[in-house]
Amino acid sequence: MASTPLLHHFIILLLLLPFQHNPLTLAAPGGGHWKLLLANTGVSAMHMQLLNTDRVVIFDLTDFGPSNISLPNGKCRNNPKDLTLKIDCTAHSVEYDVASNSVRPLNVFTNVWCSSGAAMPDGSLVETGGFNDGDRNARVFKPCSDNSCDWQEFNTVLTEKRWYASNHILPDGRQIIIGGRGQFTYEFYPKRTGADASYNLPFLSQTNDPRIENNLYPFVFLNVEGNLFIFANNRAILFDYVKGAVVKTYPTIPGGDPRSYPSSGSAVLLPLRNLQGGGNITAEVLVCGGAPKGSFTSANNGKFVGALNTCGRIQITDPNPMGYGDHAFS
Repeated sequence: MASTPLLHHFIILLLLLPFQHNPLTLAAPGGGHWKLLLANTGVSAMHMQLLNTDRVVIFDLTDFGPSNISLPNGKCRNNPKDLTLKIDCTAHSVEYDVASNSVRPLNVFTNVWCSSGAAMPDGSLVETGGFNDGDRNARVFKPCSDNSCDWQEFNTVLTEKRWYASNHILPDGRQIIIGGRGQFTYEFYPKRTGADASYNLPFLSQTNDPRIENNLYPFVFLNVEGNLFIFANNRAILFDYVKGAVVKTYPTIPGGDPRSYPSSGSAVLLPLRNLQGGGNITAEVLVCGGAPKGSFTSANNGKFVGALNTCGRIQITDPNPMGYGDHAFS
């Protein structure tokens, strides 16, 4: 779940819909329609990212057996650390070309299951962490238009194992990598020096629900003054990553229910206001969905609770934010 920013492009998820002989067209109340483009991309879109070449890179975990598309030219992935298939001749990543409506297989070597990533200023996608042999690795995909590009892998470049972390691009061109399962720290990539380490972030341990977590894949947004808005579980802070200091603590979201993974809500930074002058620039974050407290435990016991149908909206640039506006949806 590239995060990352986290926020990825869901438009192409319809590629994984079952095959129809006639294009699937569903009328929408506001106009427009859905159309089935491809019956099968060969790889499940656990993670996907729109590139600056108007192509989409899609990738999935590597430790669960073969995919539905072969690597090109008889290539095989020989990985003694793979938990399921040591020699695997199928691809676990593809690039979808919007213009030609076609996919080509890519070679991602280590496990990117629930890794995280973000796009760099030059358009490259950096994906960090994952599971098993990939939890301290970084992978870079530099887009191209001639089908010559593929994943590059950099082994053991992270200070900590990162699984279910979040990445965000910074003004200096680096990425900050925040959290992950059992990791209440953050670090930067690429490293500036060999001594660039990981740093404690107590907010992550404070938002960790024992045996449930509810603070994985935290929502991270760069605020207009350069600090980071970090939301985990049911609350958020404004964090100065340069000084390693919490600048502001925001109120708990109405109801106090968890919104982060595994309760799996989502968040977005809304369009900035007052960009043309006439006042201070205003930034707002919208957090939607999630699950009632205790839902994870209930699900493990066979009782499935409905997801939350509410959103919280907060002005993160407000010097003294009083709370979230509460919005319901259906």
